[in-house]
Amino acid sequence: MKKVYSHSKISTFEQCALKYKYRYIDKIRIFEKSIEILLGSAVHDVLEYLYLEVKTGRTPSVDELITRYANIWQDNYNSKIKIVKKELTEKDYFNKGVGFIVNYYMQHQPFKDNTLECEKKIIIQLGENNEYEIIGYIDRIVYNLEKNEYEVHDYKTANSLPTQESVDKDRQLALYSIAIKDLFGKEQQVNLIWHYLAHNTKIQSKRTNEQLEELKKEIINLIQQIESTTIFPHNKSILCGWCEYKSICPAHKNCSLGNI
Repeated sequence: MKKVYSHSKISTFEQCALKYKYRYIDKIRIFEKSIEILLGSAVHDVLEYLYLEVKTGRTPSVDELITRYANIWQDNYNSKIKIVKKELTEKDYFNKGVGFIVNYYMQHQPFKDNTLECEKKIIIQLGENNEYEIIGYIDRIVYNLEKNEYEVHDYKTANSLPTQESVDKDRQLALYSIAIKDLFGKEQQVNLIWHYLAHNTKIQSKRTNEQLEELKKEIINLIQQIESTTIFPHNKSILCGWCEYKSICPAHKNCSLGNI
């Protein structure tokens, strides 16, 4: 039987082994949705809709996109959704999304970039006998006719803006680069593009085939480390504020839910 992993699953183990155990081994499901997750999913939905409509020959207006966003927000927001940053309100987050969509629309219209697919599911086979599968979803795939290369586009709604050095080491989109080469040929050039919507900017990076082969080895080693682990300690960090398992984690048994 194939052993199925994802970038998120592997990153969870690196972030906190106990969180990994709760989620993937014990399969404890605590449905605690954060406002950041709602913001990200709503904006992603709107941008996916935009490019799918463009592929049919129709370009939605920015007002139509904002209406769609507002409807998604209204249908999914409720008072139980966690807002960790107490200085911000639900309205602040909603307005962020509006700004992201408007700025993106104005910067990238008329969207004639030869988008091939949105939310493309990919499966990467790893291991000597292909015993591991890495599953992921690419926000958008483009074939750039002028540069004769594929582009992997990824939307980010977080406030932080990484350095070029950090994106050059990013594992998630590099994995997607492997998937594109598996689909279209190892000789193909793949440009990785992150859209940091809070900054209305994008950062780009590429990987060589040699780097991708090293990444495969790194991922296999991480998976083998996960599978050989028998003790899963917690790792207390600033990320605990967004963790759905905080209420049952021994690192926080004497803490209120509002504090790390």
